[in-house]
Amino acid sequence: MLAVSAALGPARPERASGERHQRGNLIASLDGSLSPRALPRERKAPVALRLAGALQTGDGSALPRVTRLEFALPSQGTLDTRGLPVCSPRRLRYATTEQAMEACGSALVGRGRLDAQIVLPGQSPFALHARLLAFNAGIDGRPAVVVHGYASDPATIAVLRFHIGRSEGGLGTRLIGRLPQALGPWPRVARFEMRLSRRFTYQGKPRSYLRASCPLPPALTAGFFPLARVGFLLAGGGRIAATIIRGCRAR
Repeated sequence: MLAVSAALGPARPERASGERHQRGNLIASLDGSLSPRALPRERKAPVALRLAGALQTGDGSALPRVTRLEFALPSQGTLDTRGLPVCSPRRLRYATTEQAMEACGSALVGRGRLDAQIVLPGQSPFALHARLLAFNAGIDGRPAVVVHGYASDPATIAVLRFHIGRSEGGLGTRLIGRLPQALGPWPRVARFEMRLSRRFTYQGKPRSYLRASCPLPPALTAGFFPLARVGFLLAGGGRIAATIIRGCRAR
């Protein structure tokens, strides 16, 4: 489930820049927003979620290899997939962006981009820029998200499977994705951005992939909540994460 859990207290200006967390020489950052910010107190309304994260090193050296990505989202709300078509990862295995849309466009729930470093032995790192598409999926009989990435130069196709589970600490839904071994040890995640949003109709009724509320007491009109956390699991067992706090207005 996706939700907005409002922290009680007086309103204060929302931070515009992403939060950063540093561990040794490695810096993780995360930015994002939920729109609209004005949401009902007691019922959930359709929303769109934008997340943008990055890894960098303090001295500009090569990035470490990421083996798993984890995203945690707020707890009071819903991620609604009932009636939404599903996409099989097999249909995306050899697809360009256009072919992926032809195969699974009815299951689309998000779009984004990824910047990565390609680190080859004996060569200077070079950049890879990929377009991302996120699709509703079912893996092992459970709801999931499949992210298709395609870059034309050099030609690269990646299909990432994100299993949906529960999180803790004020954040409810957790998406866990492992980077496939087929990618090899060379790509290093540098930056990503994804916008999740989908309106659809099921049994004649309008529905939304993401719905959220701003459950504040009547005396308050605005509050803050943990919007999202991103965690990077690194080759060798290291880990770094960043969390963002954002505001909502009750209506």
